Amino acid sequence: MAAMTSFVVPELLASTAAREPGVGSWLTELPGIVAGLAERWSLRVGEPFQPGGRCAWVAPVTDSSGSDLVLKVAFRFGTAEERDEAAGLRAWHGNGSVLLHAVHDGESCSALLLERCLPGTQLAVTLPEPEQDLVVAGLLRQLWAAPYRGHAFRPLAELCAQWAAEFGRQHAAAAEPLDPGLARAGIALFLELPASAASQALLCTDLHAENILSSRRAPWLVIDPKPYVGDPAYDVLQHMLNCDRVGTDPAGLADRMAGLAGLDRDRVRQWLFARAVQESPGWPGMTAVARRLAPLVLG
Repeated sequence: MAAMTSFVVPELLASTAAREPGVGSWLTELPGIVAGLAERWSLRVGEPFQPGGRCAWVAPVTDSSGSDLVLKVAFRFGTAEERDEAAGLRAWHGNGSVLLHAVHDGESCSALLLERCLPGTQLAVTLPEPEQDLVVAGLLRQLWAAPYRGHAFRPLAELCAQWAAEFGRQHAAAAEPLDPGLARAGIALFLELPASAASQALLCTDLHAENILSSRRAPWLVIDPKPYVGDPAYDVLQHMLNCDRVGTDPAGLADRMAGLAGLDRDRVRQWLFARAVQESPGWPGMTAVARRLAPLVLG
């Protein structure tokens, strides 16, 4: 099958390449990689979505039967972040997420052939935030119901430990750091919460309204998951962090998402406080969120 005549690098991937020499070198190989995948899977490849993702080249494709699909080619950073996307999509099997059609692992990248969402409009530009809450909570309930035994998904505690280890250096370099006592309390809670969860589920971890697309098969489907196994209360965080309301009423937003998703209110507040602390060095708005939540969470 014919590929596109000229190779286009999406805006956000190009910006990553400008900062990451390894990605820049990989981009010189990418046209050949995409051409090989087009041959392997008999694909006609369109121009990539813009502005695209920061770590992957993603484009609409058509297979030999005429089906509309998506080709995602992700740079392999060596951190294994992309490792479990395919396994998670297999576990969900289209129940709340896009379907996975094929996988190919290369030395420098991983490639996925995915269901294409049509019309594919982002939830973020379709519904106002309060209505997005309903969609996010409903999709999460679907994702959490999936059986996940049989694959070695990483525990949420591993992600939290990694981010907590990075926090000390980031906090020391922050222009307006949190006071040390609040920082210690937040990071301690960030490390404690995974172990005290009453239940475990296969988590998306990066679910927000830009990663939810309109579809003909279902009203809304999740894309670009980063699966871990752990506390379901963690999984509402990314949506809340992307909401304007997190800055004006973080406790109210946490309570609303807890109610919609069937989660413990206090636990969602704790997670939001801990994550706000963890994010505060590079995200000044999170400092205010952490300070507003601290009296409610720490007593």
